[in-house]
Amino acid sequence: MLKTILLWILRNLSKKILKKYRPDIVGITGSIGKTSTKEAATAVLKSRFNVRSNVKNYNNEIGLPLTIIGVETTPGKSIFGWFKVIGRACKMLGKRRTDYPEILVLEMGADKPGDIVYLTDIAPCKVGVLTYIAHAHTEYFKTVKKIAQEKRVIVSHLTEDGFAVLNFDNDMVMQNAKTRAEVLTYGFKDGADFQATDVNIITDSENGWPTGLNFKVNHSGNIVPVFLPGIMAEHLIPSALAGMAVGHIFGVNLVDAASALRDLPPIPGHMCLIPGIKKTMLIDDTYNSSPEPTKSALKTLSSIALKYGAERYAVLGDMLELGPETENLHREIGLRAAELGVNVLITVGEASKHTASAAREAGMDEHRVITFADSASAGRFLQDAIKEGDVILIKGSQGVRMEKIVKELMAEPLRAPELLVRQTGEWEKK
Repeated sequence: MLKTILLWILRNLSKKILKKYRPDIVGITGSIGKTSTKEAATAVLKSRFNVRSNVKNYNNEIGLPLTIIGVETTPGKSIFGWFKVIGRACKMLGKRRTDYPEILVLEMGADKPGDIVYLTDIAPCKVGVLTYIAHAHTEYFKTVKKIAQEKRVIVSHLTEDGFAVLNFDNDMVMQNAKTRAEVLTYGFKDGADFQATDVNIITDSENGWPTGLNFKVNHSGNIVPVFLPGIMAEHLIPSALAGMAVGHIFGVNLVDAASALRDLPPIPGHMCLIPGIKKTMLIDDTYNSSPEPTKSALKTLSSIALKYGAERYAVLGDMLELGPETENLHREIGLRAAELGVNVLITVGEASKHTASAAREAGMDEHRVITFADSASAGRFLQDAIKEGDVILIKGSQGVRMEKIVKELMAEPLRAPELLVRQTGEWEKK
């Protein structure tokens, strides 16, 4: 009952604040890529505008209003804290503030049917970005078709004066892109308005480790180079392209957008390169997990050139919230790991046992496929097992806490609060 009342208050205060200050709103949703797209769009727009975006994963019916109000930390169960939030919102509706953002970049999550309708009712968008539609949260949506029905609201609610920014490479996005707004597309395929070509992994000349990604962006015949430091995953490039497309809508040229992206620090837990113990390299992709990004991450792992005798480790935790598809989708990952030549497969969690079984069936040496019940046990094993030159991909859903493995293996664990996800006291207690 109290939560219902709180949601009603937050919803109405947020709508009044938006009506008073009238910022342009960029809404971003999709099965994957929301956070990295939000960060890319925010970085590009900040080169010219006063911009605010969600902090952390504040993308739901509570987090989105907090972003609109300008609160960076949820009060949780503190009634006094919520009174302060409400008081802050009421003050904003009184004396007009001159520093309210010109643009809000709002990630919008959907855990259940109706979420995007609810969020876009609070914050109708000028720009709607649809990143990808695939298996994620199917435990609550049952089918990908129902996920598509939910996600497409981000573009179907736009008016004729709006802009829809769509992933040209994802058929499910393009098939569900009915909108009255002007459409801009991005991707690798020919025909995309913002197309990425000539992708290269840049390596350090001294040790040969990757330092980032380089690629070119072609828009209407104009071509600019882009460098993304500290990451090496090709599947993060679409987020950069989407950010450039959003910037273009607001008048940011390609050169300035590319410069802003070059200065964007890697997002913790998103295919970040972190030096490991014993002169190894960690690929930290522990923010979350679902089937398509996991396959892409494995492809990236397989593309890395190794020193003689070094090995590729895939350390994969459960992909949660997949419902009836859980077993089949985990098995697909195991088959993919074997196909791509992963040397050692470590799985964490009950569902990932299906990943391990499928990898063995596909021909991986059973002694090089090892299962663990939890991330702590896997981390202790890896400390002893890995050796100089090895590359270790670590990925899993939030609930599996795979970032604990990264912390065990990173060469500078004191930098964990800076480099890793879920390092706050609230998460550390879990």
